[in-house]
Amino acid sequence: MNGAGRLEHFPISFFALAMGLAGLTIAWEKGGPSLGLTLPVGHYLLGVTAAAFTVLLVLYASKALRYGAAVRAEFRHPVKLHFFPTISISLVLLAIAGLSLHRPSALVLWVLGSSLHLVFTLYVVNVWIHHSHFEIHHMNPAWFIPVVGNVLVPIAGVPLGYTEISWLFFSIGIVFWLVLFTIIFNRVLFHHPLPDRLMPTLFILIAPPAVGFIAYTKLTGGLDPFGRILYYAALFLTVLLLSQARRFLRLPFFLSWWAYSFPLAAIAIATMRMAELTGRTAFDYLSLAFLALLSALIAYLLYRTSLAIHRRGVCVPEQ
Repeated sequence: MNGAGRLEHFPISFFALAMGLAGLTIAWEKGGPSLGLTLPVGHYLLGVTAAAFTVLLVLYASKALRYGAAVRAEFRHPVKLHFFPTISISLVLLAIAGLSLHRPSALVLWVLGSSLHLVFTLYVVNVWIHHSHFEIHHMNPAWFIPVVGNVLVPIAGVPLGYTEISWLFFSIGIVFWLVLFTIIFNRVLFHHPLPDRLMPTLFILIAPPAVGFIAYTKLTGGLDPFGRILYYAALFLTVLLLSQARRFLRLPFFLSWWAYSFPLAAIAIATMRMAELTGRTAFDYLSLAFLALLSALIAYLLYRTSLAIHRRGVCVPEQ
């Protein structure tokens, strides 16, 4: 298959790579100083993340221009639809990562990302309400992405001075998290297991309470019982999923493996935030362990993704 043909099959889920790199960037921006590093690793990673996001955006825009029918098919797909908001989430994450470097640029990215994400949220929820083709086996944790992604907005929104808007986005995300969490557990417990391709999306379960904890403590300025509930729920889900590592490692490589990355970044950053708020060194050690695991994981994911591209294992028609 030539390059043009592969472009037609360039998947929207590729933007999960940008989310993973952005999560790694933010984790190193917070974790680097605690390691005593003088090298601004997070700043270098921000450049890599921005470049990767730009390349993905150009490629997908090219696909949209040349193969509009393929993009429309993804919008109608019961699973792929939920990955379109990874574009807006990536913009918000870039705003969070760039906030300490250039506030005006971060503001532009935050406004664009938040506005676009609200549009995606409204669109997807409308599709859910008026659908005619969804079945219970279509449900998987990727459905969190459109609505629960809203909880990211306050992390940059509060420092930028948009507190009330941040509460709006946080409220949308946290309420829908509780609704979808219940539905997804019903699907996992009482219906057929997730297919291998979607098994990595179980790690997405970690992200809503972890990011919710970070956003909530930004909004309230401290740690209270609800904040602790969010953090420890995320920590339990992390331990639960890591205890099944052998099961996940036996899976064949798919682009969905990138679903491992951002949730692990979220719990690493949440643990760093917990260390700040409690002053307990145990959280410092735990956050560094998560940072090491996250860094090794993303290095491996980049290697496997490069190998899959070289072997033409991605951007091909689905079997």
